[in-house]
Amino acid sequence: MTLQTAAANANYGTSASGSSFYTAMRILPRAQREAMFQIYSFCRQVDDIADSDGPRPERLAALQQWRDDIDALYQGHPSPRLQDYAASVRTFGLKREDFLAIVDGMEMDVPQDIRAPDFATLDLYCDRVASAVGRLSVRVFGLPEDDGILLAHHLGRALQLTNILRDIDEDAALGRLYLPREGLLHAGITGDDPQKVIAERALPKVCVPLVERTKAQIRSRVRANLSALDEHLERLKSVRRLEVEGGWYAVLRVPSLQPDLKTVHELLERGVWVQPGQFFGMPESGWLVLSLLGPEDEFREGIKKLEAYIF
Repeated sequence: MTLQTAAANANYGTSASGSSFYTAMRILPRAQREAMFQIYSFCRQVDDIADSDGPRPERLAALQQWRDDIDALYQGHPSPRLQDYAASVRTFGLKREDFLAIVDGMEMDVPQDIRAPDFATLDLYCDRVASAVGRLSVRVFGLPEDDGILLAHHLGRALQLTNILRDIDEDAALGRLYLPREGLLHAGITGDDPQKVIAERALPKVCVPLVERTKAQIRSRVRANLSALDEHLERLKSVRRLEVEGGWYAVLRVPSLQPDLKTVHELLERGVWVQPGQFFGMPESGWLVLSLLGPEDEFREGIKKLEAYIF
């Protein structure tokens, strides 16, 4: 992708429409939906700059222009491409430092390709390109400050490590290697040439600890929230849960008196974050999908609201 192509991708509604998140985002109430589209578009545009095949100095200059535009937005005179962001910044208290952290994270790939960073650098990268996005998002969703920041910290890192493990071959083709240096050395891999590393027989010894680290970020919360959900379902005889075999979601069969999208909208207005079953391939109404990754207190409060809504 060229820098010109990246710069042309400026319509946040259009850019989000090609994302797997689009369907979920578009059912949010209007103000939240627009804010999430804007966050997505911002991330997409700066990521496209970092991943473009343009000269490195030009990419660095393009990212610096985004920093200048963010500063102008928070000084009260936004550039045309961020004009619509001002309302979201005011409404949801979006932080300047989180936008800037995302730019800083994308820039880590630009002066030279990342190759075998140490754990501290990898964690900083994950915080900037993933957890900072989460910190913006949880403010849009209205989570309490401390709970939201904690969720963004752990979930952001878990998702980014998952992406790194999934995309090892793809990143190697771009000359990048995000696996931590300490893990490579522990496995007896001393080089950092991406193509050579992915051909090493000892590569699984590097990946398995990262898999376990990722699982640890989410396992305890998923278990706690699933247990809390089952406690409430004992009283909700008209609601049943499909058995969970791994994963981060609970699928509920609920009484169906109206289309699922209408039910979801009404629950979202009450602060219960659910998705309709049709987004997950359910062929009929009466299915709701809950994320098990939320802060435990917030999840329990959401279950109470769901219970009150059903009855």
